[in-house]
Formats: sequence, structure tokens, C-alpha cells
Amino acid sequence: MNQVIAPTSTGLTGLTVVSFESRLSAPMADLISRQGGASISAPALREIPSTEPTEAIEFAKALLAGQIDMVVWLSGVGARTLLTALEGAVSRSEFLAALSRIPSIVLGPKPQAALRELGIPISLTVPEPNTWREILSAFDEAVTPLQGRRVAVQEYGRSNPELVAGLEARGASVMPVSVYRWALPEDCGPLRRAVKAIIERRVDLVLFTTAIQVDHLLQVAAAEGLEEPLRAGLRETVVASIGPTCTNTLREHGLVVDLEPEHPKMGHLVQMAARHTHVLRRIKRARSVDVSGGARQKAEGRDPLHESPFLKACRLEPTPYTPIWIMRQAGRYMQEYREIRGKLSFLDLCHRSDLAAEVTVTAAERLGVDAAIIFGDILLVVEPMGVALEFTKGDGPVIHHPVRCGADLKRLRPVDMEESLSFLFEAVRLARAALPSNIPLIGFAGAPFTLASYMIEGRGSRQYQQTKTLMYRDPAAWHALMERLADVVSDYLNGQIAAGVQVVQLFDSWVGCLNPDDYREFVLPHTKRAITKLKPGVPVIHFGTDTTSL
Repeated sequence: MNQVIAPTSTGLTGLTVVSFESRLSAPMADLISRQGGASISAPALREIPSTEPTEAIEFAKALLAGQIDMVVWLSGVGARTLLTALEGAVSRSEFLAALSRIPSIVLGPKPQAALRELGIPISLTVPEPNTWREILSAFDEAVTPLQGRRVAVQEYGRSNPELVAGLEARGASVMPVSVYRWALPEDCGPLRRAVKAIIERRVDLVLFTTAIQVDHLLQVAAAEGLEEPLRAGLRETVVASIGPTCTNTLREHGLVVDLEPEHPKMGHLVQMAARHTHVLRRIKRARSVDVSGGARQKAEGRDPLHESPFLKACRLEPTPYTPIWIMRQAGRYMQEYREIRGKLSFLDLCHRSDLAAEVTVTAAERLGVDAAIIFGDILLVVEPMGVALEFTKGDGPVIHHPVRCGADLKRLRPVDMEESLSFLFEAVRLARAALPSNIPLIGFAGAPFTLASYMIEGRGSRQYQQTKTLMYRDPAAWHALMERLADVVSDYLNGQIAAGVQVVQLFDSWVGCLNPDDYREFVLPHTKRAITKLKPGVPVIHFGTDTTSL
């Protein structure tokens, strides 16, 4: 197996990481350093207690008068700041006693810890990912009546209109309690220097831990006339967000989020970034970098791909060892893959070029194989033909409008490869740019027979009754379908070749259900048609299952 492909760096080793965390900047820097990264701390906000705590005092008076039915606590620092703001205004013991008599709902571990320190009972803990949606869901699932109740919401930094609207829609009267606000740091120098470093492409990874950091970063850049250069730099930098609220803000600003951990905690954020950033960084920068280096090397007589053991084997030349590759390399054995699939369906992952390229490259590096194979599925090419493809849990691929007779061929749409499958070609380009120069990339497609069988059966089959029925009863319709699929397959594979694969493979997973005579009459001519239309000189691998009799 190939030893060169194995990644030489682990974690964040060799990477420069910008964190915008303020209050916990030191622990964040320590987390980054433990993973081997070079940390740049650029605090993007400060918390300013309200100089006139009017809302806090009004809340305390209403609470002591028995006019508050429950409190929603959104932050630990807010709970502590509230107590500080009320010093000298109300009796601390009476205030805490009044709080203890009504339900307290906490959003996440930080307000939970603060209330426990104060001895205030917690009635309901909102689960991750700790957004306003989970607060409302927690009320609904606990069957907590809100009609006619007065609910105080301890806010942090800025108001949450969605939460207030959701509570009011359930019949509550909401009393916002703001005890501090967010502002830019007193010293914006580190933030400006981080902006410059991102623009100059000296940063590999940025970590956002709260939504306001996004606003402040863009605000500082805009004040310097650097917002557009910053955005361009971020397009080539891995962007990691701690959770959904932060992610939504980034997307609202038109920024792409590459990573979001399952649990919205700094440790999980850094650990996930450590697993993904090396590959993602290469892929993101491949979007804007001229990747013609391989062509230059070939012109100079230095083509490491041509001399790779895998391509030598494809040309039937002697190799120093038996090259190894695996036909489906990315999968659930990879934590990186599971993290991505936890947020995206299989089809969505296939349609995300950057992520498809990432799992392609990560799998090849993890396994140390002699060739990578692009991540995708054989049925992607039939999806634009109008057959309503869906991947269902447990059943796998399902085609909702199967082809069962000659008349059904009329509703199949022609496939515009660039329009319908550009996402796959882009994934090929990105993966090729990110892979080592001596590791070939394999493209693939389903062979005409297997694609036809899926389109006719509508799902996996053991007997292929519908397929054989059409094949035997209406040979003209069968050959028309197979000829059409042969042309689609060859166009699809040629598109992958143009995008950067060195080898293509035809998967004929179901062809073993046929006897030799049927194979020669109904399948072989169309498989030959697909192969002969491919770009000359590109190796072709044909793989069929249960084909010993063929």
C-alpha cells in the first residue's frame, strides 16, 4: 500500500488558527495549542453591564410582588450580572427566595451552573443545541401552560425577538430583562490584525463562538475598507461555528460554514476542527488556485501520476508491489464522515462538492491506498432524467417513477451534464487538487444494465422480474433504454475525465443475474458502446458481481 499518502500532520499541527472568543480566550488558546495549532487570539466583543439597571430593578420589584410566574435564563454571566446590578436596590435574600418559589428554565450548562451556585432550583433544562427553538420545544414537550403567564427572559447582549414572539404566541406575557450589552473591544488592534492575516491568507482556520463575533468582525473590516478582501480571504479559510445560532448569523452574512460540532462547546469545536481542517483547507484553496501544476510536470517529463503503481498496473506494466484501492472508501467507519452525515442526507452530501471532495481525500489518506475514488453514487446520473430518486433509511435508493414499458421512455428527460451534474465535476476538481500528486483519482458510473434495472425495478431486487419482463417482452424498448443510458454514462464519465480523474470504472452490480446468452444479446453491445465513446487512453475498470458464468 502507498506510504506517501498518509498525512504527515495530525490535529492542528502546522495550522494557524484565529479565535474570536473573548471571556474564555485563554482556555480556547490552550485547546488550540494542545492540538498543535498556532493560536491567534482576536477578541471580538466585550460585555458591558447596564449603567442604569432599570429593567433589572423593575423585574425584581415585579418578582417580589408575585407578578412573575417563571424565568428563562439564557446565560450564566447574565444571571451573575443581574445579582450585581440589584445590589443595594433589593434584599438579596428576599430576591433569591422569591426566585426559588417559581419555575426557572435554563438554556444550557452555564446558566445551570450559575443558578446552582445561587441555590435556585431548576425546573427545566433546555437541551442542545441551546437555541430559542429548543426553549419553545422544551415548553411544548413538558406541556407547560403559558397562557396568561408572565414570563421573564434574562437576555444577553441583545434581544431575541424569535423567542419573545414564540412565547407570546403561546399566550405568555413576556418581560425582557437586559443586564448587559455587547460592544466592540476597547482595543480592536488584535481584531484588525486578524482581518489582515485572513486577507493575506496567513490563517487556515477561524473559530466563531457567538453570533455577535461575526457582526463585529465584518464591522471592523468595513471600517477599514476591507470587508470585501476579508470575505475573499474567508472563502479560502476553514470557517468553524460553535452552534446553530452562530451558523445562521454567518450564513445570513453570506459566509460559508464548513464545520459545526454536534455539541455546542469549545472543546468539541476544536476537536472537530482538528479532524477536518487539513483536508478542508486544501480543498477550499483549490477553488481559487491554478491547479495546472500536474500538466506542467508532465510537460517537463515529471508526471508522478503516470508513474504511480496504480496507473502502471492499469497499463499492465510491472509495479514494485501490488497496488491497492477500495471501491467504496468513504463510510461510517470514519468519524469525519459520520459528523457530516449527521447533518446532511446522503444526496445532500453528494451535491455538496466541497464535502464530497473532503470525504474522498480523507478516506484515501486514512486508508493509505494507492488510488482515491470520488465520493458519489451510481444513480446520480439518472436523477436528472426525471425518475424521482430518493435515498430512504433502511431501503436505500428508491426511484418513485420507474420505467415499466416503452411508453414510459417518453417522459425521460435528456441530461445536460454541465447543468445537472456540475456538482460532481467540481468535487472531482477539488479532490484532484487536494490529493497528493502521485495518487490517481478514479471516477465511476453505473453500467447501463444496472442503471436500467434500478430504473425499472424502482429499488433493490433479488429476482429482477420487472427488468427481465421488459427485456423479453419488449426488446425494442429495452434496447432504446440501454442505448440512451450508454450515451449518458459515456458523457458522464467523459465529464469526470475532463474534471480530473485518471481512471474510470463501470459498476455493473446486478449483471450477474443474467445467463451468458442474454448478456451477449441484451447487455454487451451497450456496455461496449459506453466504453468505446470514452476518451482514448484512459484506463477503464469494469466490475460486475456474480459474473463467473459470464
